[in-house]
Amino acid sequence: MTEHKLPDHIAAIKQRGCVMWLDQGPSPELRARFGDGPIEVSGIRHVRVWGLQVDDERELPGHERTSIPDEELWQVELVATDGSRFEVNATLVRPAP
Repeated sequence: MTEHKLPDHIAAIKQRGCVMWLDQGPSPELRARFGDGPIEVSGIRHVRVWGLQVDDERELPGHERTSIPDEELWQVELVATDGSRFEVNATLVRPAP
C-alpha cells in the first residue's frame, strides 16, 4: 500500500486525536450521536475516486473526449457516544483545541 503525505489539517487531526464539527458539518441527527464536546478519532483513510473519460462521440455528440478528473478525499472515522463508528469526509471537521 502506498503511503500518502498527510495534508497539514489531516496531520493536525491525527496528532490531536479529536475533532470538532465545522459549522457546515453534517445533519443534526448525525451530530446528536456525538455529544457537544470533542469527538474521538479512531482512524484516518485516504480515498481516491477514479474519474471518467469518454472517447465516443456517439455517446456525447460534440464532445469527442470528455473527462471528469480523479478526486482525492480524506475520511475520518469518528467514535459516537454509544461506541458506534462513522466515517465522515474530513472537510466536515477540524482538529479539537
